[in-house]
Amino acid sequence: MAFWRRRDGAKRRRFGCLPIFLTVLILMILLIVIIAWPRAMPQSETLPAAVAAPRPVPLRTVQSFAGIADTDQRSVALFTEAGRVIQHPRCLNCHPRTDSPTQTDAMRPHSPAMARGADGLGLPTLRCSTCHHDANFAASGVPGNPKWRLAPIEMAWQGKSLSEICKQLLDPGRSHMSREELLHHMAHDDLVGWAWHPGGDRTPAPGTQQQFGALIDAWLKTGAKCPS
Repeated sequence: MAFWRRRDGAKRRRFGCLPIFLTVLILMILLIVIIAWPRAMPQSETLPAAVAAPRPVPLRTVQSFAGIADTDQRSVALFTEAGRVIQHPRCLNCHPRTDSPTQTDAMRPHSPAMARGADGLGLPTLRCSTCHHDANFAASGVPGNPKWRLAPIEMAWQGKSLSEICKQLLDPGRSHMSREELLHHMAHDDLVGWAWHPGGDRTPAPGTQQQFGALIDAWLKTGAKCPS
C-alpha cells in the first residue's frame, strides 16, 4: 500500500497489486478446499415395493342361492349377482352408449379419440389393433387381446339398468346370440376373460370367469328371469 499527495496537500491511500493478488489467491485456495473436502458417500436406500395389482372381490356361488325356493326369484337373484360383472367398468368400457369406447375404472373418454367403425374394430385410419395387440403390454400399460373390439351398438350397456341389460341379452336381434351362444360367450370367450386379467392397476371383475359362467348357466336354466 502506498500514499500519494493531492495538489491541496492531503494524502490519499493507494492500493498496490500485491494485496489484490493475495486476496484472489486466498479465495481460490478456499474454493479448492471446499470442493475437495471429503464427503460421506450416499447410502443405498430400499426402493418402495411395487404396488400390488388390485385383487378381485369374490362372487357368490350358485349353491349360495339354493335356499331360494321360488324358481323365478332364484333366477333373478342369480342374474343380479352376475350383474356385478356385467356392470363392472371392465365390461362397460367395451359396451359404451356411443361409438367411442371409455377407459379406466372411472370410464373416461378413450385417449386418443377412437370411433367404433363399421366392424367394431375402429376406423380404417385408426384401427384398435394399432395400439391393442394380442396381450397386455406392461411397459406402456396398454391392454391387449387378439379379439380386442367394441361390442355392437345394439348391446350398449352404459347408463342402463340391469333389467334393461338383461332384456338386451335375451333378445337375439340385439345380442346377435342364441342362449347357447350367450352362455359360451360369457363362460368361455377369452375376450370376456380378459376382464379378470386386465393387467396394470386396473381392477379386475369380481370373482372368476368360471364362477361368472356358472351363474349365467344357472340363470338360464331357471328361466332367465330379469330383475324388475
